[in-house]
Amino acid sequence: MDDVEDPAQRSPGVSDSRPAGRESVRSDPARGELRIHLGAAPGVGKTFAALCEARRRRDRGTDVVVGLVETHGRSRTAELLEGLEVLPRRTVSHRGTVLTELDVDAVLERAPEVVVVDELAHTNAPGSRHARRWSDVEEILAAGIDVISTVNVQHLESLHDVVERITGTRQQETVPDDVVRAAEQVELVDITPEALRRRLAHGNVYPAERIDASLAHYFRTGNLIALRELALLWVADQVDVALRRYRADEDIDEVWEARERVVVAVTGGPESLTVLRRAARIARRAGSADLMCVQVLRGDGVAISDGGRGRDLRRLAKEVGASFHTVVGDDVAAALLDFARGANATQLVLGTSRRSRVARLLEPGIGARAVAGSGAIDVHLVSHVEPEGDDRQDAAPGWWARLERLLRGRRAAQGWPAAIVLPLLATCFGWLFPAAGLSTDTVAFFLATVLTAIIGGLVPAVAAALFGGMLLNYFFTPPLHTFTVGRVEDLVAVTTMLVIAVLVAAVVDRADRRAAQAAQARAEAALLASFARVVISRSDPLPRLLERVREAFGFDSVAVLERGAKSSWTVSAQVPVAAEGPDGDPADADADVEIDEGSHLVGRGRTLTAAENRLFAAVAGPALLALRNRRISAEAVDAARRAEASGLRTALLSAVGHDLRTPLSAIKAAVSSLRDPELVLAASDRDELLATVEESGDRLVALVDNLLDSSRLATGAVTPHRADVSAGEIALAAAAALPRPEDRARVRVEPGPFPDDVAVDPGLTERIVANLVDNALRHGGDGPVAVRTSAHGDRVEVRVVDTGPGVDRDAELFTAFQRLSGHDSAGTSGGLGLGLHVARGFARAMGGTLEPEETPGGGLTMVLSLPRTETGPASPAPDALTAAP
Repeated sequence: MDDVEDPAQRSPGVSDSRPAGRESVRSDPARGELRIHLGAAPGVGKTFAALCEARRRRDRGTDVVVGLVETHGRSRTAELLEGLEVLPRRTVSHRGTVLTELDVDAVLERAPEVVVVDELAHTNAPGSRHARRWSDVEEILAAGIDVISTVNVQHLESLHDVVERITGTRQQETVPDDVVRAAEQVELVDITPEALRRRLAHGNVYPAERIDASLAHYFRTGNLIALRELALLWVADQVDVALRRYRADEDIDEVWEARERVVVAVTGGPESLTVLRRAARIARRAGSADLMCVQVLRGDGVAISDGGRGRDLRRLAKEVGASFHTVVGDDVAAALLDFARGANATQLVLGTSRRSRVARLLEPGIGARAVAGSGAIDVHLVSHVEPEGDDRQDAAPGWWARLERLLRGRRAAQGWPAAIVLPLLATCFGWLFPAAGLSTDTVAFFLATVLTAIIGGLVPAVAAALFGGMLLNYFFTPPLHTFTVGRVEDLVAVTTMLVIAVLVAAVVDRADRRAAQAAQARAEAALLASFARVVISRSDPLPRLLERVREAFGFDSVAVLERGAKSSWTVSAQVPVAAEGPDGDPADADADVEIDEGSHLVGRGRTLTAAENRLFAAVAGPALLALRNRRISAEAVDAARRAEASGLRTALLSAVGHDLRTPLSAIKAAVSSLRDPELVLAASDRDELLATVEESGDRLVALVDNLLDSSRLATGAVTPHRADVSAGEIALAAAAALPRPEDRARVRVEPGPFPDDVAVDPGLTERIVANLVDNALRHGGDGPVAVRTSAHGDRVEVRVVDTGPGVDRDAELFTAFQRLSGHDSAGTSGGLGLGLHVARGFARAMGGTLEPEETPGGGLTMVLSLPRTETGPASPAPDALTAAP
């Protein structure tokens, strides 16, 4: 809807080709492509750019038409329309005003290759096929037609509240972010705030009467700077998502410096706060780079006591805009680099080591090893005040700690005994077969070293090679029982054995580690495949998927958090349901991965290793599908509910038109006769007319009551207020409330011989029995109607029995507005068909059931089953009573 003064003055657009959204690659080749020109504010030149593209495509021979373009009286935009085929618009009359909208049918009938549709977020006039223009565009795309459209950043659903806080103006028209992300290309049409204000002042955006107010409010320089930043960041985020997806699809591990990401390593010690603050300043200087704070724990996942500094770290990380992560790993430097490469980080910030030179000679330290293995990642070593005493948690472990780590693990526990026992067995072999010679003894010790490598790994194998070499030299190399070698060839043989043994042990250990990695990869693939099966095989897979994730990673609880209004986090799904979940923020969880914009998958209960972190991040894909499946199911249920409500409204209008007219007509005729001064009526005739008015009024009251009750049931607004009452007393009250004396005389209440106390809402239960009795009187013939109560275990049954013609076995008795016949036995109107529908709804609301049975000998019996009270007063059963007053 905007043009520019000069195309040459327009800043180069930032184009995002196929950003990741609902579908990053078109799955349907017959579907058209959508290209969107995105702007930070009105007047930046989106419509001008869209029409320029349309003219370029037309000049290349493409069939291009203009479906709808709003020029807003701008001459430069109108000039671009010259020479382009413009389709006629559809006119809509609304409240005396004629509106024009996009004619989707005309576009589909014309079937061009490309159509230009301006203002994607526009709200269509009432009565249009779709409520929003982006829905019109979706229909055009589904027909295989390419669309060029425009949208402003303030119309994006995820940003309209942010724009409202910045500008003070609430946007009434929005477009879902997924619609824009699904576009094959999103081009940012950019212009500086100063240039846009000049264009506005020159009258190139709004009419003269709107210029001053716009410059003073929405188009203030600060507002335009903020809107421009929002647009740039939104497009940059989509490009970043597309880049991450491409790197994952192509299995690219090396760092691409497309965007600055800073990873800062913290230990939980007092120096961590200093290092984190320094990293935050580095990130700001890098141009608002992403900042990730990582704490590496030992391989057993046990964190060192930090005196509460961990909470301070999380709080400070949140304040400086960093995300907090925790990984597990024995090798801190390797774990940090692994995490940094997985996040495509460009900079790594570490605290400097305060160890002595001798200690650094023995152990280079985390910083030195991180620098050596960083590759393309820049490593910053930040100096800090040297901690004292127990606060020196970042110092390298001592020799005993390194020895303990070396001896820890199942393979090491088996390898070190093998490094001693197997060389001793080779020595025994040489003693038992002294004639074998030095070469045979050498092969025996070589075999012992290889077996040790297979059992325990490289380090025990090296120890076995050295120990075996000493034994071979002492017992079998002349001169015997000394560590000297008399002949050069023996020295060469022993030395060669040691070298080959170490090399073979290294190869064996590496092959074993590769096999372990392959097995882990197969297990991860099988796990991801199982997650995918859960998503595919269930209608609502999210709870089961979360349960599988909890079992696979050993979490105490797993949840999906979604950002709601006012940036607060709510739990969308969680397992187990009763567990304590993360405290309102993904940053407080032990594991966190973003599923979609505003949705996070979080786990609580244990810290993941770097490899597990990558696998947990891969679960975001199945979780996103499960979450969308749930949203689609909820929308389908909502659509079905709306369709049902629409059907009920249609049936209601039909029923009201027939069933309310009869009593109203009777009342009007009776009242007209009573008020006619020329009509002389006898006392009996007057009484009969008054009785007709009263009876018709009672029928209207009953119809309205049933309508209100049906509405309460449809909206779920029925809340029973339970009390301990007698079912027999409720039946008596319902029968006594019948309006006509002749009806009360036909009803007989027959209580059972045992107490029939129930825990129900007395008012609702009386309504149920009254509806059942009224139904029996209407459709049960002219015979009596019996109301019987009986107790069976923990239930009480109320039976309403008639001896009429009965009903078919397949009859739909409880469907709203469903009447089995048009008239009752008295020949009057059959009602709205809501009595049994309302009765069953009330029964279910109180935990009861209502089912029909055949009356022995003919007729229909309605059985109302209600829950008994656990302890109730044992009152004597009343005698059989007739419901007559």
